Amino acid sequence: QLQASGGGLVQAGGSLRLSCAASGSRISSAAEAWFRRAPGEGRTFVAGMHRSGGTAYSDSVKGRFTITRDSAKNTGYLQMDSLRPEDTAVYYCALGPSVILSNLASQTAYSYWGRGTLVTVSS
Repeated sequence: QLQASGGGLVQAGGSLRLSCAASGSRISSAAEAWFRRAPGEGRTFVAGMHRSGGTAYSDSVKGRFTITRDSAKNTGYLQMDSLRPEDTAVYYCALGPSVILSNLASQTAYSYWGRGTLVTVSS
C-alpha cells in the first residue's frame, strides 16, 4: 500500500513536500514515481526514481522539483519548489518493482498506486 500526503494550498513561488509512505513493499527495491492530474486533463508523469537511483523529470518541472527517498523510513518524497498555478493538480505516487530506467514515465509500468493528494497553487 502507498499513502501519499503533504498536499495543500500554497502561493505561487512557494514550496511543498509530498510524501509517499510504502507498506508491504520495499521502496528501495522498486522504482518510485509521481504523476499528476490537473483539472480537466489526464494523468501525466512528473518525476521518477529507479531503484538504482537514476531519475527522470518532465520538462515542465525539471529544475524545480526533486524526487528522493528515505529507505530507512520506506518513504518517497517529491520536493516542489517555485510552484506555479499550472502545477495545481492531484498528485499520485506509484511504485513499480520491475520498472526499468528508460520506462520511468510509463504509467502502465507501475503496479501500486496511492490515493492522490491535492496541490493548489494560487496566483
